[in-house]
Amino acid sequence: MRRSYNLSEDGKKMECIPNTGIIKNIGTSLLSIFAFFNFLFFLIIPVGAEVKNGQDKPTQVQVPILLYHRFGPSVADSMTITSAVFESHLEYLRKNGYTVIPLRQLVNYYRRKGPPPPKKSVVIVVDDGHKTVYTDMLPLVKRYHIPVTLFLYPSAISNASYAMTWDQLREIKKTGLFDLQGHTYWHPNFKKEQKKLNPANYEKFVEMQLKKSKERLEKNLDVNVDMLAWPFGIYDDWLIAKAAEAGYTAAFTIERYHASRFDNVMKIPRYLLNNADKGKVFEGILEGNSPAERMAIR
Repeated sequence: MRRSYNLSEDGKKMECIPNTGIIKNIGTSLLSIFAFFNFLFFLIIPVGAEVKNGQDKPTQVQVPILLYHRFGPSVADSMTITSAVFESHLEYLRKNGYTVIPLRQLVNYYRRKGPPPPKKSVVIVVDDGHKTVYTDMLPLVKRYHIPVTLFLYPSAISNASYAMTWDQLREIKKTGLFDLQGHTYWHPNFKKEQKKLNPANYEKFVEMQLKKSKERLEKNLDVNVDMLAWPFGIYDDWLIAKAAEAGYTAAFTIERYHASRFDNVMKIPRYLLNNADKGKVFEGILEGNSPAERMAIR
């Protein structure tokens, strides 16, 4: 430490001895201030806030949910995707570092019951339970060993000529690759039904569609049904509340943008795909460059 001197009244040098008590008090005060602001920092930043990258930007979790309906050797209607196009999707995902994750894994993240999905995650789902899921999709799912979630409306199962049977669904379940979930009881258009029915009857109708579907699927397939695909992508706040009352913890729309943590867990978006969504178009969907058509099918 450098010594300093003052002149006394008689002109002699006098050594100035530092006041160590003052210095100690200043140091203690600075430490207290630092601790206070450190406390404020952790008070303001929420527990579980997303980690930031080197550029100081939040790490975004954005996952495309790809929605299919029907498959086959040729395009039978606007909802059909040929088996060749579907396989080209799976091949592109495999060759370009994408991971097909179970829908359940994404929902667990939404509900804070699991970690964020890995980068370049993709989810594959199928609505309705068309028989081509068994005849055309299943062999490719087995070959590429990917998880798939099926949303089913049980009134058609083992009943409609276009639908799978209960035995086929049980066989699909045994592969361990499929999660079987609800799509209401007979796939109604809630907007049209609301116009036809008085409020009391409409409420009963909605409750039947949500509860009977869940009960029938759980009984016949021995599964836990807690996820719902909105028929035609139609939903509103009242329907969301009724779905929650019926025991659904997540629900899915038809809107062309990636799922992210900012979405309501009862209206998670999905990309409705058709046979034209291939090549560069499919690549654009995965990269989030598809037009963000936040419109449900009406």
